[in-house]
Amino acid sequence: MPPGDPALGAGALAPGRPGLVELHERLRARLSAPAREWLDAALAAAEAEATEAEAAGAEPSRPAPASPAGSGQVPPARTRPPAWELRFASAGRHIGRDPGARARPGPDPVHSPGPHSDPVTRPAPGGEHAPGALAEPTGRAEPTGRAEPTGRADTTGLTDPADTARVLLLHAARATPGTLARLYHQGTAAERRAVLLALPYLPGIGSEAVPLVEDALRANDTRLITAAVGPYAARHLGPHAWRHAVLKCLFTGVPVTAVAGLADRARDDAELARMLGDYARERTAAGRPVPPGLHHVLTLTEKRPPAAEPPAPQPSAPAQPTAEPEPPAAQPSPTEPAATEEP
Repeated sequence: MPPGDPALGAGALAPGRPGLVELHERLRARLSAPAREWLDAALAAAEAEATEAEAAGAEPSRPAPASPAGSGQVPPARTRPPAWELRFASAGRHIGRDPGARARPGPDPVHSPGPHSDPVTRPAPGGEHAPGALAEPTGRAEPTGRAEPTGRADTTGLTDPADTARVLLLHAARATPGTLARLYHQGTAAERRAVLLALPYLPGIGSEAVPLVEDALRANDTRLITAAVGPYAARHLGPHAWRHAVLKCLFTGVPVTAVAGLADRARDDAELARMLGDYARERTAAGRPVPPGLHHVLTLTEKRPPAAEPPAPQPSAPAQPTAEPEPPAAQPSPTEPAATEEP
């Protein structure tokens, strides 16, 4: 799929946020030739699979039925995932470890898995995510390639090339809420993060994905939390859950600048101000420092006075009529002799 393919759509989230076409072009520009070929082929195949499924009246991105019993292939109790899902899982190997992507300088991504982070799965024997095979937990984090960021701030949180590739794949495959939930719950930490980052880019995804965001906010992986508080959470999380998401960022050290729509949602929120004040007092009483972002959010919750209306223009006094100046007296012509008085 060439850069700027119409299948990617505009994907614009808001003014200043790059759309899918721009993300695709940025990613291709930093990849090596083999990685670009893999990406283009994966996106084209995902788009073709989705189009074929829709033409057949099936739900796009839905797993195919398993082979019948006795065929010597997949057991009938399981289903075969679409081919694009295998590419979704292997994007970390083909894109995240690409020499072209790793050569770009930039700060390390925020990543500090806690003691209760979700276990990471590994492929079962017979190949990576072999059809019908259940992954086994390994208890270790998936390698992410720490030289992956682009070196500049990105308002979408897509600084990892593998994340971007997976977001593009989910859009090309027209992933449904059910597919997103399955990929999230069965995937590695990196795959879960990509699902969360893709939510604002996927048309037709409403509040069905809120449980995925709420699950991520219960984790201690700061990269997962950062992905969870993006534009989708700003749009769909309820007030109570959103306030606790802000506090979760303060608990875990995620910068509050990662919270999308923070200024708009925190404005005049007295309950959030109360929760922040209680948390600050608890930290102070325990002799612990108050996170610097707390005061920033607390300032945003202050009630702003209504903007003063400009004074109404005063009617101007009617202009007084001015007397017309008298015409000047006629002066004698310099050619005419001056009149003399006769004796």
